[in-house]
Amino acid sequence: MINVYTNRENYQYDLHALLKSFYPEHDVRVYNESALDTQKDSGSQVIIRLLDDGMELTLDIDGRKDYVHTYKNDTDVTKNDYKLSLYYDLCDYTGKTLPWGNLTGIRPTKLTMGMLEEGLGDEEIVAQMKETHAVSDEKAQLSLDIAKREKQILDRIHYENGYSLYIGIPFCPTTCLYCSFTSYPIAVWRKRIQEYLQALFKEIDFVAEACRDKILDTIYIGGGTPTTLGADELDTLLQRVRGRFDFGQVKEFTVEAGRADSITREKLDVMKKHGVTRISVNPQTMKDETLKYIGRQHTVAQVKDAFHMAREAGFDNINMDIILGLPGELEADVQNTIDEITKLNPDSLTVHSLAIKRASKLSQWIGENGIETLRNTEATMEIAQKGAYALDMKPYYLYRQKNMSGNFENVGYAREGKYGIYNILINEEVQTIIALGAGSISKRVYPDGRIERSENMKDVALYIGKIDEMIERKRVLLAVRSW
Repeated sequence: MINVYTNRENYQYDLHALLKSFYPEHDVRVYNESALDTQKDSGSQVIIRLLDDGMELTLDIDGRKDYVHTYKNDTDVTKNDYKLSLYYDLCDYTGKTLPWGNLTGIRPTKLTMGMLEEGLGDEEIVAQMKETHAVSDEKAQLSLDIAKREKQILDRIHYENGYSLYIGIPFCPTTCLYCSFTSYPIAVWRKRIQEYLQALFKEIDFVAEACRDKILDTIYIGGGTPTTLGADELDTLLQRVRGRFDFGQVKEFTVEAGRADSITREKLDVMKKHGVTRISVNPQTMKDETLKYIGRQHTVAQVKDAFHMAREAGFDNINMDIILGLPGELEADVQNTIDEITKLNPDSLTVHSLAIKRASKLSQWIGENGIETLRNTEATMEIAQKGAYALDMKPYYLYRQKNMSGNFENVGYAREGKYGIYNILINEEVQTIIALGAGSISKRVYPDGRIERSENMKDVALYIGKIDEMIERKRVLLAVRSW
């Protein structure tokens, strides 16, 4: 247990995230400074006091040594200055550094994009990322390269008079160990799929009418696993989308097929018939033992078969996802996964660093087995990067999450012309995205950068029963006001 005490409430999230980055195996809790006397623990603790007259830091986490540092009071000192000072203290105390320095709660590419728009040169941007946030040379350069590529990719996007569409299918064959998304076992809901689709169609019809004068740039059908729907159900859904929306300027139409055990030739033919331009076939790993362990009921052989079927069906833009840091996997396992993916030769590769979500079964598993079995290192990241480069892919989007193994990042790599445009839009939050289906969140982006959100209920039964309420929320979100 690591306890943090502060009297500055707006620092609590950042303090928690930074301590958790250094000590992922610990439960970190942040309290008001006034609770210090009443909640002192007999075990190890971190005491961080952010007071009006400066910050006093006492570190005694593992009994190795005490570390005390009092910061000079300065009304001009920013939150980042405090975070940077704390970061260096933690580096000194633990003897380790983090690849992304003190960055928490902000997208690295947003920082580099902003500096590009200010007219800063490449060397200035890298230097500022290092000086202000202690980001490593490699990560600073990576975020800069991706920001520059994003600007080029998004040149044709309609920001003020356009939008993108997300449609969620919250069902999966099984729930994976690490998953925290809104998803339900398809076997339990099979008899109510038609009810779900009818509610979804009602939402589709409303949005199509409400946005009839707007330009639709991209469509992404995700989940869950959209291909848990039967071929006829998928055909009905895609026909509805095609019939209600103007595809005249749609630049990308993605269906995340995802699980190999949900992909059939018939479903691939349905997607091809309706003009789907991009799909995902996501192995996560090419090790059968790990697939079984994390709850995916398909084999490596099925992944390969599904990929070949997709090629035979005519898809020339296929993404594959992998996850680094899965339980028990070492560098050799990651190298094998990359070798097998290289043989398949996909058009894009998304490399995820395992994120430990409280809502997932993985969080409970770690409590029982220990976090040391999750190994995501600079070596595994480099193996994946080299594999992507060998496939003539370039990094084009990047995002980070809380509690990522190794404190690394998720990176999307793709060949020229095969970039996932929606992936950039959802992460950079520069265009309005209207999201349909249970558990989805719509984001209205205003010209001044302000964002308003509208959430759909996660529970499928509630979504079906209260679809009119979900539509009313969107009616409010999409009211004319400057759009």
